[in-house]
Amino acid sequence: MLTMDERRQAAIKQLNEKRNFKGHLTTFAVINTMLIVIWALTGAGYFWPVWPIAGWGIGLALHAYGVYFGPKPLSESEIQAEMDRDARRSSRHI
Repeated sequence: MLTMDERRQAAIKQLNEKRNFKGHLTTFAVINTMLIVIWALTGAGYFWPVWPIAGWGIGLALHAYGVYFGPKPLSESEIQAEMDRDARRSSRHI
């Protein structure tokens, strides 16, 4: 089981990651909106903003995955279970 301080540090880290992602999302929206406006003001021919939007969108999607669905901090029970497995493996090789 994680101590209260470890849980607090994990929560702070997660909140900072979410805040950073929201900043990334805002920057993505503002910059790509500007690119679309530039495209529209310069004749609205071939929709070239699709390329930076698509490329950056992939990076943004990976960032979102890491923040909201990625690996969570290890729990004390997971650590203990791994230590127990290692101890059993070691005792079999002696």
